[in-house]
Amino acid sequence: MTAFEYGPVDVYVVSFEGDRLDEATASALGELMVGDEIRLLDLLIVSRDGDGEVTVREYEEFRDDAGFTVVELEASGVIGDEDIDELADTIPPGTSGAIMAIELLWAKKLASAFAASGGDVLQVERIPATVVNEVLAEASYEE
Repeated sequence: MTAFEYGPVDVYVVSFEGDRLDEATASALGELMVGDEIRLLDLLIVSRDGDGEVTVREYEEFRDDAGFTVVELEASGVIGDEDIDELADTIPPGTSGAIMAIELLWAKKLASAFAASGGDVLQVERIPATVVNEVLAEASYEE
């Protein structure tokens, strides 16, 4: 079987109040990393003040405050300056956002199997959880 060093990576931008990740998000990330479901490659906190001015905090600047004292990023720098400029626009003024590059370890195994069989992944579409839940709730309501 073809073995990839890294699997597919999702980049999330999650907004929140204040200038740090909430405890529940940090805890969920920690559980998924311990369970070998994901690998956190990069994580930044981007804050926008009321005037839209952007401040970027690198992982090393807030890791202790977030409770990630034992988590080392696998590939810090995956999220580049161009990515930050583009993604920061999605964060509303007066809030902050975590920009995370998360490797999907289960998908790495699947991608390796596809490659070993000669298959090429041509496209992957991600449907956000909010959309899936809304559609399925509406479908079950109509039954």
